[in-house]
Amino acid sequence: MAPYTSLSLRRVEGGTELPVRAIPGASRNEIGGVREGALLIKVTSQPERGKANQAITRVLATTLGVRKSQVSLSRGDRNREKTFLIGGVEPEALRERLRTLVVEDGEGR
Repeated sequence: MAPYTSLSLRRVEGGTELPVRAIPGASRNEIGGVREGALLIKVTSQPERGKANQAITRVLATTLGVRKSQVSLSRGDRNREKTFLIGGVEPEALRERLRTLVVEDGEGR
């Protein structure tokens, strides 16, 4: 696992891009840590008809404390490697929110 500090956040117009590695079909919805600069997100939904993407959006909104409308999929609709835009949140603020969810060795809490 990569260390938490390697999370690759990027400031863009309107917010921050957050790289996500999706793990569909998990036993529960949760943040799974950080790997290769991306936030691992496990969801119980299967990757069919956008169900896993919708579940990831809900997990991000809930865990980051933002409205669901602030979370949108930018890239990777049909790929495990995705990029989400977190609207109205600066990279450092997002990093601080995630710091409480991911321990230093990259594993989720």
